[in-house]
Parts: sequence; C-alpha cells; structure tokens
Amino acid sequence: MKAVVMAGGEGTRLRPMTASMPKPLLPVANRPIMEHVLRLLKRHGLSETVVTVQFLASLVKNYFGDGEELGMDLTYAHEEKPLGTAGSVKNAEEALKDDSFLVISGDALTDFDLTELIRFHRERGALVTVCLTRVPNPLEFGITIVDDEGRVERFLEKPTWGQVFSDTVNTGIYVMEPEVFDYVDPDVSVDWSGDVFPRLMKEGRPIFGYVAEGYWEDVGTHESYVKAQADVLEGKVDVEIDGFEISPGVWIAEGAEVHPDAKLRGPLYVGDYAKIEAGSEVREHTVIGSNVVVKADAFLHRAVVHDNVYIGPGSNLRGCVIGKNTDVMRAARIEDGAVIGDECLVGEESIVQGNVRVYPFKTVEAGAFVNTSVIWEARGQAQLFGARGVSGILNVEITPELVVRLASAYATTLKKGATVTTARDHSRGARALKRAVISALQASAIDVRDLENVPLPVARQQTARGSAGGVMIRTTPGVPDSVDIMFFDERGADLSQARQRKLDRVYARQEYRRAFPGEIGDLRFPASVFDGYTGSVLRAVDTSGIAESGIKVVVDAANGSAGLVLPSLLGRLGVDALTINPGLDEARPTESAETRRAGLVRLGEIVSSARAAFGVRFDPVGERLALVDERGRIIEDQRALLVLLDLIAAERRGGRVALPVTTTRIAEQVAAYHGTQVDWTTTSPDDLTRAAHLDDAVFGGDGRGGLIIPEFSSVFDATAAFARLLGLVARTQLSLSQIDARIPRAHVLRRDVVTPWAVKGLVMRRVVEAAGDRSVDTTDGVRVVESDGRWVLVLPDPAEAVTHLWAEGPDDAAAQELLDHWCGVVDSAEA
Repeated sequence: MKAVVMAGGEGTRLRPMTASMPKPLLPVANRPIMEHVLRLLKRHGLSETVVTVQFLASLVKNYFGDGEELGMDLTYAHEEKPLGTAGSVKNAEEALKDDSFLVISGDALTDFDLTELIRFHRERGALVTVCLTRVPNPLEFGITIVDDEGRVERFLEKPTWGQVFSDTVNTGIYVMEPEVFDYVDPDVSVDWSGDVFPRLMKEGRPIFGYVAEGYWEDVGTHESYVKAQADVLEGKVDVEIDGFEISPGVWIAEGAEVHPDAKLRGPLYVGDYAKIEAGSEVREHTVIGSNVVVKADAFLHRAVVHDNVYIGPGSNLRGCVIGKNTDVMRAARIEDGAVIGDECLVGEESIVQGNVRVYPFKTVEAGAFVNTSVIWEARGQAQLFGARGVSGILNVEITPELVVRLASAYATTLKKGATVTTARDHSRGARALKRAVISALQASAIDVRDLENVPLPVARQQTARGSAGGVMIRTTPGVPDSVDIMFFDERGADLSQARQRKLDRVYARQEYRRAFPGEIGDLRFPASVFDGYTGSVLRAVDTSGIAESGIKVVVDAANGSAGLVLPSLLGRLGVDALTINPGLDEARPTESAETRRAGLVRLGEIVSSARAAFGVRFDPVGERLALVDERGRIIEDQRALLVLLDLIAAERRGGRVALPVTTTRIAEQVAAYHGTQVDWTTTSPDDLTRAAHLDDAVFGGDGRGGLIIPEFSSVFDATAAFARLLGLVARTQLSLSQIDARIPRAHVLRRDVVTPWAVKGLVMRRVVEAAGDRSVDTTDGVRVVESDGRWVLVLPDPAEAVTHLWAEGPDDAAAQELLDHWCGVVDSAEA
C-alpha cells in the first residue's frame, strides 16, 4: 500500500513561523513535523509515499529529496494552485490508482497504529475509512458520529458549541480505495469532508470511522505548536528523539556542549552542536535547535529555539518561539506567547511582550518595548560602521560570508591594481576572517600586502607606505567573542565618514567588481616590518637624553602583539627596561576591564619594588597605553592624558592639541598655561586624526589610553607615545607623580541612557529647549555650559540605541547633580 502525505498548506495561523517556511518543515524536538510523520509511515510498512506540495514546495523537496536518507521512496505531486484536501490527492491519482492508499497530513503530530487502521478498513470492505480521535475541544475540527459497526452517520465541519454533538473528530487520516477519485473533479478545489464525503453518504457508499487510540495533535496554532514540543519531551507521544538522555527527560544531541555550571531542569532538548555556557539556566519544555549558542546567565523556560540562533548573555526567554538564524542580544526579554520570525535581530535590553509577532527579517532595536506585532516595517539595518569599524559577534553577526561581501565592497571603491595592506591580531578568529578578506580582495583585482599578526599602529604605518588602503581585523577590546573589521585610507587612518558611506552604499547594493582571470591580485608578505617601523619611530620622535639618563622602566606587553616590536625598540633606545608578559597568548586576544585593572596593579607592584621611573602597559594590539608612576600608583587614563599634555606643551611652548569634546576642561587650562591651544573635535577617531594631522599639531588623545604623536603619525600609537614619554621624562628629570601633582583635579562623570532610535531626534530637541539661555556648543552632540563653568554633554550614539552623557563640575557632588538633572531631561523626552 502507498501513502499520500499532504504538505501543501500555507499554515497561515502559524505566521510568522510559516512566513518563510512551509508548515510541514516546522521543527518539533528539532525534527520537521513531516519527518515524524514519514518515520511513522515507515514503521507501519508504508515506505512508498507521494507528497503533495504547493506553498514553498521547493523547500520541502530540497529537504526530503527522494527519501533515501529515511529509507523511503518519495515522489512529489505539485499543485499550481491550492486544490483542497481532496483535489491535492486527486492531483496524485496516477501514482495511486492501482491499490488502496493511506492519506495523512504532513503537519499533524501523531503515533496512531496505522497498521490497525488499515486492517479495520479491509475488514469492513470500506471505500473510505476515516481515522477519528476524541478531543476535549472539538470546535476547530470536523466532528463525526459513527454507529455500532463503525459506519459514519454524520459529519459537521468546525461547529459552534451549539452544534456540537460529539467529541469524536476527524484527524484528516484516511484509508481509501482508488474508486473514490470518481467523486473528485480534476483541477478544482475539492475537500474530502465538505464535498466528497457528503456525496458518498448520500449514495450509501461504505464510509467507516475508526476511533484510534494514541496521541494526535493538529499543529495549527502557536499554542498547539508549543504544546506538541512539551508532549514529545514528556513522552506522551511515541516519536524518535535524536540524542542521548543523560538524565531523566534531559536530551542532549551529538556534539552539543553544556558547561558543568549551566543549570538544566528537564524535560528539555539540546540540539546537535549547540553550546550552553556557564551560568545559563535551561528549564522545562525548552527545545534548543542545532548550532544554537546560549550565553552566560541566559534563562530559558518553555522556549522553542530553532537552528543557528544566538541567545545573548542575561537574556530571558519564556514560552516563546525563536525562528532560525535570529540573534537575541544581551539582556533582551521575550515573554509568553511571543513569536520571533527567521533572521531577526532582537536588540540589547529590549522587551518583546507576550503574544507579539515579529515577522522575518525585522530588527527590534536595543532598549525597545514592543507590545504590538512588527509585520510591515522594513528591517532597520543599523549603520554598518560603528566606533571601531564594522563590529559584531564572531560567527553570529560577523561571518566569513559577510566578510567576503564587505571586502569585495571595499575593493570595489578602489582602482583595479591598487594595493591594500592586511593585518590581524593574534586571535584564531581574526586569522580565519583575514584569509576571507584576502581572497575577496584578490578576486576583485586588488594586490595584497599581508603583514600577518602585527600591532595595530604597525598596520597603520605600513598602510601609509604606498598602499591605497588597509584592513585590520582584531578582537573587540573587552569583548572576546566579538571582532572589529577596521578599514584604513591611504594614510593608515580610519576611513572618513564620506568614504564609509560610499562603502556602505556599495555593500548595500551588492554591486561588487570581479576581476577577469588575468587580473587576479597578487599576494606578498613584506620583510623586516618591525625593524622598519622601529626605525621610523626613532627617526621621528625626540629620544635625546634617554641613554644618558640611566632611566629604568617596566614595560608590560600584556601578552599582545606589542611584544613583537618592543625588543627592537628598547634595544635601540639603550634604556634599562624590564619587560613582562612578552609572549603571545592566542586564547586571550583581548582583556576585560577587571583583567586590565589587575594587570596594572601587578605592574605597579613591580615598578615600586624595582625602583623604576614609571611603568607602561600596552593593550593587546599596541594601540593604547596605560601608566603607573614611580610609586606604583595607577594614573587613570584621563590623568595620563593631562600628564602627557603638560609635558609636551611645556616643551613645545606653542602649537595645537587635538582633544575630543568629552575631555575635562582642565586640559584647556594646562594647554593655555604653556601657550598651547586646544582644538576640540567630535568623538569620532576620524575627526581627531584630521585635527592631529595639521602642521602645527603637537599632541592628541582621547582620554582612554589613545595617544597621538603628530611628528610620527596622526593616529593612536602606543609605541610612539612610549618613546616620546621616555624622552620627556629623561629630559625634564621630573617624576610622573610630581607632574601629576601640579595639575588640578578633574571631576567628570559619565552615564548612558537607553534611547529608542525613534525618539533620538526628539531627545536632542528637548535638550536644546531645556538649555534655554545657557551657552550651547554643538561640536558633537549638545554641550550645555552653566554660568559657573559646569557643563554637560548629551551625545546620541551613532550605532546603538543609547544616549551618552558627560558632566563636569568643581567636585563630584556638583557633577553628579548636573548629570542627574540632564538624565531626567533625556528620560522625560522618551516618556
């Protein structure tokens, strides 16, 4: 006997899950519903099966193919238009006309004894046998009454409660004889229970009803879909579950990684190659698909998560469904009954209320509170470039496929035959992605100079030596599972806003240039990169007096790429230096704020015991510098900026200093005292670089360890800053603590306020209105200056749904009061 699986319905009640996936492919316990149906057919000897398809038919065909993997023989009958339950089977008549056949839905979960159903049909000599079951609520189904012999007496499709005369319903499973096709017109929409069965009964043809024992669930609503998952996990339905039951009700599939400190409370299912991190909690009736990542401290209860989903740290998912390839970011909350479609982005700290539907390819912005369904709105693609280039979570937001497209877009903005310098940090992720970048550049007729693993300033300096641009891939500072793809111009500086927009447009249009075979770019590996870089630093930076001073320093390379340059530099400077943590640690390409702080504390202890003049600590890519004075005390980044400013301004007695508007106004006092002028810039590194590139620029910095020495380069360079500091200290014969002590104390506080994108403009307008007659500076954001000199800066983040605020006062209490007031202004604008 053959079987027919009906798999052509659209499943409109299950949208948005079925907006981009046919209902039979919806996973239950990580297998498509239809696969459970096919396995049931095979168990009962029905391995030769015709599948009727219509909606998204190619997806069904591509998934199951000819059925060989299931040990079945599958063929397909395609409907050009919906033909109804009977019309779709009529469409497969040619394959079914020779013998009895069984009809079953491809989107209902059941474990009925089909062998017994077929035996009943044959014993009764039925033309049609309808498989029935008893349900507590028959309103959504066709109810049926049978006599003592099982002959059907009455049908009624989807009754009201006033029409209910039975709890025995039609499951849509039938055993039929080929003669039934005589009652079905071809190429028109015909239903079994609404059109065919009433005719058969009127003519007295033998229609029987078999009341089956076992499990049956018509997965037609979101509630029934979630219930079906729970029933499988509870063992209420006899289906196969892939994986191993490591404890009662806890199923773990092949290749899944569950950290010992993760909490699992079954029944639940973890799909193949999923990863559950420490501190996360996965509770009852949760189904986690293949390749899903559940980050630390996430909480999932009765959640159904499809394949390739990222669940960010601290997120909270209860009774919801998450479509495949969706990213749920940090601290997001998704409530009972909510459904997130395929390939969505749920931003940080956002809340999706219960029963909300978010359709595929949509973005819920960070901090948003969503209480209505998101259906028609276009996907709000975030700005491609952020503060650190193009950034995102490795293999979640930043994949090799995206990197290839991005590098192709960058190459398209350059001339054929141009040279691009590529580099990376010492992480495995950066190494893998850089290879994708190189391939894409070469395929776009670009020659590549690959520096491999070098400090970021070296990559910038080498790019400036004859390349049309550069690409550096590094681990995002402080975020070990994220990467930054940084694009440079011909000066080694970050791309300007205009060039970023140009790259963004090419990427969005996907209009990539491809090289002809003879135009494929060359790949070279330049030699003596570090010696060339060190020589350039020593030729540009004033290091006089260092060798004669006998100065002693402690240098912490932080197991990063700065350690590759330091031996050559320190040897040629002739300084007495103790270097710690020089080796590369591939497992730690970045460091958390806590690790950095602990490293500085340790550096301070060594400086103090070694009686060194000071200590410096490089960041892992050699871009930023942190200082410890001769007493072993940490000089905070903002103070370190002022110390360098004081030393350089005192020596130069003129020129201009480039600083972002977030810097304390104490810097203005220090510069003015030495006859130097401050150029206030935006917080964009591009603007800071441009200001530091002017002829009379003598210094620049961002107050976060980024220091610019203009005589060598107009970008952040920790090695050049270290060499400059050595020369200054050697020549002044002053200790860092003495210099620090002569600079007034600054009191700058900062706070971030979550601000939905839709109200950012309103927030800034309200800030300007609230400023009234106060002095207002709009260099970057809105800086409001009080009559007594106190100021607050309100700055919307260009890449995230956040507003940043800085406030400075004569003491912390005054700064805090000012900050509280303006945070209130921002909050009131959002209300």
